[in-house]
Amino acid sequence: MKKMLFITALLAVALLSLEAKPIKLLVMTKTTGYRHQSIAAAKQALQLMAKQNHWQIVFTEDSTQFNSYKNLKHYNAIIFAGTTGSLFDSIQKASFKKYIQKGGGFVGIHTTTDTEMDWPWYMQMIGAKFKSHPKQQQASFRVVDTTHPSTKMLPSTWSRFDELYNFTDTLNKNIHVLIDLDESTYQGGTMGAHHPIAWYQYFEGGRIFQTALGHTNESYQEELFLQHVTGGILWAIQATK
Repeated sequence: MKKMLFITALLAVALLSLEAKPIKLLVMTKTTGYRHQSIAAAKQALQLMAKQNHWQIVFTEDSTQFNSYKNLKHYNAIIFAGTTGSLFDSIQKASFKKYIQKGGGFVGIHTTTDTEMDWPWYMQMIGAKFKSHPKQQQASFRVVDTTHPSTKMLPSTWSRFDELYNFTDTLNKNIHVLIDLDESTYQGGTMGAHHPIAWYQYFEGGRIFQTALGHTNESYQEELFLQHVTGGILWAIQATK
C-alpha cells in the first residue's frame, strides 16, 4: 500500500512538472530582401503577447540559432515575423526541416511566403509563393473556418486595411483555408473567387500556421488581428485558451 502511494505521489509530481514546463517561442526577424518597418511593432506585440500568456520568447536575426536541432527542439514553436529572402545555409535548413518533421510548431506572419523562395521544401511547408501586391488598401476578408483558435473571434466578414498578397501557385491540397479575400472589395487581386490569405496545415509531422496579414504598424495595435495571431500560436503549440 505504501509503495502504491509512493508511486502515485511520484506520478503526481511528474505531471505537475510537465504542466509547469514553460512554453518557449523562437522568433526570427531576419531579412535579406525587403525589410518591413513593422518588424519593430511586431516584436513589441509578440513580447506583450508572451507576457500575457506566460510564454518565454526569444528574438533573433542570427541564423546560427538554427545550426542544430538540439537547440531548436527546446522551442514549442518557431515564428517568422517579417522575414524575407534567403535565411539559411544547408546545415541550418536541415536542422529546421528536422524540427518540423519531429513535430515542431511554426507560425508565419505576413512575409513568410516571400522567404526562402528557392527552397522547394520550405515552399511546400509554407503553402504558397509570393507573387505581388497592389497598394495597401481597405478590403473585406471572408472567414471560411469559424472554429479555429485563430478565427473563432472574428466576424464572418472582416473589413480591414493591409497589404494584400497575391500568390503564384495554388495552395497545395493539404492546406486548410481559414480566411480568404473578397477581390470585389479592392483593386489589384489576381487570384479570383478563391484567394486564401490565412491557412494551416499538418506538414511532415509539424503544425504550420500562416497568415499573410500584418504589413502595417497599426496591425500590431489592432485587437482582432492580435487575437488572430495569438490563436495561431496556440494552435501551433497545441495549447488551448
